[in-house]
Amino acid sequence: MLKAFYKSPNHDFNLLHGDTFELLPQFNFKFDMIFADPPYFLSSGGISVQSGKVVCVDKGDWDKSMSQDDINAFNLKWLSLCREKLKDNGTIWISGTYHNIFSVANCLTQLGYKILNVITWAKTNPPPNISCRYFTYSTEFVIWARKKEKVAHYYNYELMKHINGDTQMTDVWRLPAIAPWEKKCTKHPTQKPLGLLSRIIMASTEPGAWILDPFAGSSTTGIAANLLGRRFLGIEREEEFAKISMARRKEIEDIKTFATYKRKIPDIVKAEDTQTDCFVCREEIEERLPFLEDDAIYESIV
Repeated sequence: MLKAFYKSPNHDFNLLHGDTFELLPQFNFKFDMIFADPPYFLSSGGISVQSGKVVCVDKGDWDKSMSQDDINAFNLKWLSLCREKLKDNGTIWISGTYHNIFSVANCLTQLGYKILNVITWAKTNPPPNISCRYFTYSTEFVIWARKKEKVAHYYNYELMKHINGDTQMTDVWRLPAIAPWEKKCTKHPTQKPLGLLSRIIMASTEPGAWILDPFAGSSTTGIAANLLGRRFLGIEREEEFAKISMARRKEIEDIKTFATYKRKIPDIVKAEDTQTDCFVCREEIEERLPFLEDDAIYESIV
């Protein structure tokens, strides 16, 4: 039986603490969209620069380097589980670098997904390359795929065009990395910026949509979802990061903080100029959450 690590007062933010491989098979529910930031398997003793200081880039045991065969098996397993949790017209977004993204793309194709785009996220404020022996690493990739080859997906073309100055948005997104104001509750070592997740969610879901993140981290996906009137289920293995997620969600219970965060995200400000109802979930609060056998077992650690 599933038990919540945390749920928000209106049930639009729900967090499970545990291994996604063990928890996903335990409930039967189809989501409108999935965002996943899986391990990149980069933690092998490298160094980088953060806030002007040289730091080790090891993230934790969950990100330790593995053989290519092991990486492929890992990606095939979680992508297979996630496909079972998507609606037939649902889509999935997966972020990565060259270390894992080619494996992810191959697994998506093998499992029957249809790749729609490969977004290049060009960071406007990347850390410097301290070795001076390579070009500065300034990009990550985000694959967008739908569940089925011949079932149409949702795409808010007009909104993306408006955000992009009334011209078609391309697959190269120039967005900054995480901002200092996003770290108030401390941060996850691979935390994504709210600006990136907000664009992804607005592009591919409608208000009230259910979004799953199987590697929730500090739940940027969930915070962005709630700012935009969507609902969220996250799964996180590390208790430290689950606690950060809970603190971040509690922070936006304050209406002033909620409004301030929305004003700090340019895409949201532009979107509200043209589609005033694009963030309004008109469905009633669900007293019994649909992905649990019995909501009575849901407990909070408030």
